[in-house]
Amino acid sequence: MPKQRREAMIGYLLISPWILGFLVFMAYPLLFSLYMSFNKVMITPYGIETAYLGWSNYKDAFLTDPEFSQKLFLFLKSNILMIPIVIVFSLFVALLINQPIKGRNLFRAIFFLPVVITSGEVVQELFAQGAATIPVIEKYGIITMIQDNLSPGMASPIIGIINQFILILWYSGVQILIFLAGLQKVNTQVYEAAAMDGASPWVTFWKITLPEVKPFILVNLIYTVIDLFTNGFSDVIKLIQDNMFKVDTGFGYASALAWIYFAVIFVVLLVFVVFFRNKEQNITITRRS
Repeated sequence: MPKQRREAMIGYLLISPWILGFLVFMAYPLLFSLYMSFNKVMITPYGIETAYLGWSNYKDAFLTDPEFSQKLFLFLKSNILMIPIVIVFSLFVALLINQPIKGRNLFRAIFFLPVVITSGEVVQELFAQGAATIPVIEKYGIITMIQDNLSPGMASPIIGIINQFILILWYSGVQILIFLAGLQKVNTQVYEAAAMDGASPWVTFWKITLPEVKPFILVNLIYTVIDLFTNGFSDVIKLIQDNMFKVDTGFGYASALAWIYFAVIFVVLLVFVVFFRNKEQNITITRRS
């Protein structure tokens, strides 16, 4: 068997449990939710009854429900700002704990601990007690300065990120490990050759380190987008859950909101994938020319 086909078969075998699990446990609920999004769904003693509405639920989401559009826009804006912060912070920490220092395994465990031990309920309790913010920022009036110098549309998401700084630590553990895996794949002889040629650490980072970890940046972007947009702190998800049990909306309208939210997440992921793929192609074409 050719090597390429053998590697492809190994790949399919590795992902087959997830494919089978999706087909068995998730395919039907997803398709049924799509069907419900075009209907008025009523839960009766005799079971689920539906009345076809066409695109009415989707139209109502944008034309008659200002709360959904507002929360979707605000949540999207705050997360678009949060994503690069998480990626840059993860890369920065990965670069630090990848250095040959004593106790670096301990530092790696410390930065990954929030992912393991911190649940949504714990983080919500930290927010309730005011432990999710940075006291220095409040002490020196940085939030007030942001409010005075920026428009409300720009200041609101920035202040939201500052008030939820603990989320950056919570959502960075996996990304740090992924970046560490990428950094450890770089041949140390390349750094030695660059040092012998007189390259500074800053030049080495831009010319060697960053190009080597670019594929891992895309992986971390995809992971971060999905993680941020599907966590329990999403106001959009809470709104969808609230509409599930309202008499005038119900499962049909909530399903339509969920599919709109899915479409937004898909578009955001598509933008990142296309952008980074084009960048990689341009780099390859430039090197060949």
